[in-house]
Amino acid sequence: MGLASLAMVPELAAQSPVTARPEAPTLRVGRATADLRLDGRLDDAAWASADSIDGLTQVEPREGGPASSCTVVKVLVQGNALVIGVRAEDPDPSRITSFVRDRDASHSNEDHIRIVLDTYLDGRSGYVFSVNPYGARYDALVANQGAGENSDWDAVWEAAVARGPWGWSAELRIPAKSLLFARGLTEWGFNVQRRVQRLQETSRWAGANRDTKINMTSRAGRLVALPALSLGAGLSVRPSIVERAGIPAPGGRVAETRDASLDVTQRLGANALASLTVNTDFGETEVDTRRANLTRFPLFFPEKRSFFLEGSDIFDFGLGLGASSGRSGDVLPFFSRRIGLLDGRGVPLRSGLKLSGRAAGTNYGALVVHTGDVDTLPTANDLAVFRLQRNVLRESTIGAIATVGDPRGRDESWLVGSDVTYQTTRFRGNKNVLAGAWALRANREGLTGRRSAFGGKVDYPNDLLNASITYKWLGDGFDPSLGFVPRRGVQILNVNVVHQPRPRRPVFGLRVRQMFNESLNTFVADLSGRWESYRIFTAPVNWRLESGDRFEFNAVPTGERLTAPFQIAKGVTIPAGAYHWTRWRLEGGLAAKRLFSSQVTWWFGDFYGGRLSELSLTGSWKPSPLFIVEFSGTHNAARLPAGNFTQQVVGTRVRMSVSPDLQLNSYVQWDNLSRTFGTNTRLRWTFSPVGDLFVVYNHSLSELSNASGSVRGLGFTSNQLLVKLQYAFRY
Repeated sequence: MGLASLAMVPELAAQSPVTARPEAPTLRVGRATADLRLDGRLDDAAWASADSIDGLTQVEPREGGPASSCTVVKVLVQGNALVIGVRAEDPDPSRITSFVRDRDASHSNEDHIRIVLDTYLDGRSGYVFSVNPYGARYDALVANQGAGENSDWDAVWEAAVARGPWGWSAELRIPAKSLLFARGLTEWGFNVQRRVQRLQETSRWAGANRDTKINMTSRAGRLVALPALSLGAGLSVRPSIVERAGIPAPGGRVAETRDASLDVTQRLGANALASLTVNTDFGETEVDTRRANLTRFPLFFPEKRSFFLEGSDIFDFGLGLGASSGRSGDVLPFFSRRIGLLDGRGVPLRSGLKLSGRAAGTNYGALVVHTGDVDTLPTANDLAVFRLQRNVLRESTIGAIATVGDPRGRDESWLVGSDVTYQTTRFRGNKNVLAGAWALRANREGLTGRRSAFGGKVDYPNDLLNASITYKWLGDGFDPSLGFVPRRGVQILNVNVVHQPRPRRPVFGLRVRQMFNESLNTFVADLSGRWESYRIFTAPVNWRLESGDRFEFNAVPTGERLTAPFQIAKGVTIPAGAYHWTRWRLEGGLAAKRLFSSQVTWWFGDFYGGRLSELSLTGSWKPSPLFIVEFSGTHNAARLPAGNFTQQVVGTRVRMSVSPDLQLNSYVQWDNLSRTFGTNTRLRWTFSPVGDLFVVYNHSLSELSNASGSVRGLGFTSNQLLVKLQYAFRY
């Protein structure tokens, strides 16, 4: 796994278990013998006598209506594992929509069954398990108290599926050792959701209304009659061996290295997990996707390294600031990519500890790492982050965060902050309302100016109306060493309103499933109140059709006041001054249920006194679950008073999935900015629920130019072959 890690699966909040609402449905857990086979068929004798859910309720397209097909769900306990059986009947099984076999691939655009467990019965936390008709497994942690999920968490569990003339079925086996749960409970929160993609139909067991998301465990049903589950010693030891060979530069010689790492995790009771990792390696991590940048601020790239991802949601801070969803926002007090990466170079992570858990209604997390030297850079440092969050009321929290250390070794580096979030899923019966505030202060040797930041948000995220207002104040000296703050010395106001009706009749002859009438507005001023930026995003047309296809038209008035010139492209510098323009967008997409799906986006209009056209294409071709091709491309052409430029970025990913446990992915990308062509090929074989083999090959080429500057071909830059074997021993 990755770096030093004293990790505990993010424990979710605690306080007294939420009292069940009288109408919460229940499902009694049955008992299975030790010889129950996991083959997806549900034909063992234990299934016949088990209690069952035999009907789900539509959420889409007809809220409250009966599901179009029968779905039967049963739950058994086999030893110290939970076994969930689902029979998903379908009157036309030849039209079942399913493509992926990859572990953790999204199932949102194909048929699948999703299971949510609330093992603390606190109505805030939970685990998500999903399986599609090809047996592809997806797991996640409930995040932001049900508003989202952290899909980068991985557990040890198994699934098997079967197909027949009646539809498809699945069996999931989840060991108790893969979960954290409150001891002494005989009931857990439980919910089931099924997606029939060709019908764009979603049906659910509990909380079957559009304002409630499946991850909102406060609306879940109950698993009852659970026996006491044993965790054993709660110890997991996972050694890894890594072999590398490659040529690091043109004309270089083959360099070989061999290394080993060790990850040890230990449960601290039933509510917490600690992990220690030594000599961390991230060689199997996928490369970042290249992107063009048309702003004067740094781009945000999400974390992909497994050590930092596991349990990352517990370190999210402030309503609307969290990065677990992949969105950067304007302020991240802790951004894990500040650790182990410096100016595009990898920094060795020698050791680390990670701890997360729950006690007496408090979530807690701590991360301490030691990094090594890179050449002459002062990168050998100790870095740490601490997070506490207390559950208050039924669904609300209050918390604090602190970080210590600087990746560059600068002294007196620290950050402290606090946040409070009020949340209810019962406003006016079943509506969602959130309100939160936060404050931060940072320090570092040589840091001057106002080093504080604060802000707040009020959010009404519901189906028909989704509205929010957010304010942030960021001091000109607020630059946390372990955070991400792309823009300082500003006040930022966001006012967003989205009206999302569902027409009952055709519109201009089109069967429209839902409209998204958007007004997303951002205003930025300096600390004295003088404007710096504005962006008024409107979507008079953003329609999703009954087929799943969609199209959109946008008008976006924009303004930028530059106090200093900035280079937007090589040889093109935008002068200081005030600029106002309007951008337009046309976008259309074919539904992901199709064999060939794609989306085309065209931005056009004025830009910094000139014209800019941005054309992008993304899509996928899915001839079979064995072979899937994904592609993307961006072409930007600018004609500005300051100069002209063209930016091109192209990428293609080929996925070959022999089974849910054996995949080969190859990603190729090229851009005319760095003028490099790179490939990242990755094979993952999960030969055991606790063992993986990775084989990764990276190859890079660069354009070669002659004396006149003309391109004369591609030349070798570097390559590397990595083989990594890891296996966990669980006691």
